[in-house]
Amino acid sequence: MQVKDDADTLSTFNNERKIDYRVQPGDNLFIRVVSLDEQTTMLLNPLSSAYGTTQLNNDASIYLNSYTIEEDGYLDFPMTGKIFVKNLNIEEVKSEIKIRLHEYLKEFVVIVKLVNFNITMLGEVKRPGQYKIYQTSINIFQAVSMASDLTDFANKNKIAIIRQTKTGSEVTYIDMTKRDLLLSDYYYLKPNDIVYVQPVKGKQFTFANFPYGVIFGFISTTILLLSYLQ
Repeated sequence: MQVKDDADTLSTFNNERKIDYRVQPGDNLFIRVVSLDEQTTMLLNPLSSAYGTTQLNNDASIYLNSYTIEEDGYLDFPMTGKIFVKNLNIEEVKSEIKIRLHEYLKEFVVIVKLVNFNITMLGEVKRPGQYKIYQTSINIFQAVSMASDLTDFANKNKIAIIRQTKTGSEVTYIDMTKRDLLLSDYYYLKPNDIVYVQPVKGKQFTFANFPYGVIFGFISTTILLLSYLQ
């Protein structure tokens, strides 16, 4: 976030967290309903009852305790039957479940979390790979820090963010050397975003075409000649 003009004294940047992910087939949702009646709670949470809430300490357990959205966009939940949730956000899914359960319960709380909030870091980062996010939002700087920062050969001026949309994949480039990145809609990442950090143009030449052998051979020969003459 370089200041390229001394006249630029802006220090406050407004950026709303527009995390409005729409549920898609194949997504996994962790859903828990808590009521005053213990038996009803167990009935509405068969997955948690079967595996135990104390076992939610790894990715496999969280996956086993979640509901997978079917290919036709429906969520099959106890007592409510199938609910069409495709293209709904998490709050809307929660609202739909509450509406259906109000037919059977009066006092209850519904908890809905998106399990598969993953981001992928590729290219010139020190630890490329896929990372699971256990929070509601993450920005680009936090994502880079999870990957142990950029490498020395990263092109900070042109970093690609590949994002899934309703119509397909969308590629947008951001410049991490500019402070107006804080105002960008891509400052906060969304589930399943892929961040690709391109290398600088000279990296391939530096490692593939630079004549290291010739130079090291010349230096070695020069040292031997000087030693011999002395």
